[in-house]
Amino acid sequence: MQQSRRRFITTIAAGSTAIAATPISSMARTLVQASDPVKRKGIRWRNWSGSQDCLPSERLAPKTIAELQQRVADARGTVRAVGAGHSFTALVPTDDTILSLGRISGVADHSSETTQATIYAGTRIADLGQPLEDIGQALINQPDIDEQTLGGCLATATHGTGAGLGCMSSYVTGLELVTADGSTLWCDAEQNPETFIAAKVSLGSLGLVTKVRMQNQSSYKLRRESWVAPMGEVLEQAETLAESNRNFEFYYIPFSGMCMADTHQLTDEEIFTTAREDTNEAVMTLKTVRDWLGWSPRLRKYALQSAMEDIEKEVVVESSWRNYASERNVRFNEMEYHLPREAGLAAFEELRRTIEENNLNVFFPIEVRFVKGDDIWLSPFYQQDSVSIAVHRYFEEDYQPLFKALEPIMRKHGGRPHWGKLNTLHRQDLAGLYPRWQDFLEVRRELDPKGKFLNPYLKKLIG
Repeated sequence: MQQSRRRFITTIAAGSTAIAATPISSMARTLVQASDPVKRKGIRWRNWSGSQDCLPSERLAPKTIAELQQRVADARGTVRAVGAGHSFTALVPTDDTILSLGRISGVADHSSETTQATIYAGTRIADLGQPLEDIGQALINQPDIDEQTLGGCLATATHGTGAGLGCMSSYVTGLELVTADGSTLWCDAEQNPETFIAAKVSLGSLGLVTKVRMQNQSSYKLRRESWVAPMGEVLEQAETLAESNRNFEFYYIPFSGMCMADTHQLTDEEIFTTAREDTNEAVMTLKTVRDWLGWSPRLRKYALQSAMEDIEKEVVVESSWRNYASERNVRFNEMEYHLPREAGLAAFEELRRTIEENNLNVFFPIEVRFVKGDDIWLSPFYQQDSVSIAVHRYFEEDYQPLFKALEPIMRKHGGRPHWGKLNTLHRQDLAGLYPRWQDFLEVRRELDPKGKFLNPYLKKLIG
């Protein structure tokens, strides 16, 4: 009899307990927090994982764009926009002003003729699906975490998966910026076209994006199928699955020899679902197996493979926005690189071998996705169909040794880092990866010559 995914969770836990006679003592965990040499009043900001923090002099959340304009015009020092805090790089931290657009949200306008909607940039993706469905529209694609704000997604070229689908910024047809002096600037292919192409992925360095006109499509349902298979089988079929499905991705479970594959197809079926796993509980079970059996890759593989090989396929038919999203409550730090598509699977194999042959301390699945190229100057997908590979480290554990071992492999295969994910690249490295790098810097200097929107991290990269 096949096991359900919930059965998988309990089987691994029980199996790891039976195999290991004595638990390995837990590693000491220290989360290093930045400390201020001089105590200042204020409310400390931290990102989702706790890897970035700061104590700004002001934390503002204006209710209207007019108020936002005044706040920006009056601000002294650096102004940084903050969304959901799901970026792991130091894009937000500043001692000066952090400004949230969370109170300026929702769908501002829409057109049934063009299937476009103008959306306030402070809107969280999770709060966008139903309002768009109510007007007969849906995002063409979206990431599997939907807590981010639309503005934050665009600033970092956030993406989902699909060989024929671009990152979210590639579906922007116009946007409004509040610039350093507090004025507004509308940008699209006809009005301020160079600023438009730069602002679609800008790290928040040109100004504050307030409204975004998105090219959407009519509301649609997806049939999502998820299954477990041996890694060799998934790799052999990966290119075919990427081409034959609207969306395809896979997750490799380290030290297991097994993958979890996931596809989406358009459907007119009635909404239904088979039994669904608690993915957060499953991740913590993988941690338990690592803690108990990390000393023996062979036993770890036996426990994982025995539990996974008979898991039943999971099928869910739902509205697109419900089927894309996954609840991620187990916190982590992440490194993700976007590699030329022809190099992606070879890079994945080298990463896997490096992890397992050196018994690197990791339990999170390795995530592999496919993304269509675009023409946006600072998009990691600029003129490059890509395979995106993401590695994760539990938020209480030091991510640096793992990422240090794996990042050179990503770079060797021509990868560009996700702007919101941890990496060690410097200005000169990035300039070599982006053919329109200098064009972007010129637009940035024209819009913000005094660097109001540049915090210390961005000053090093693009200041």
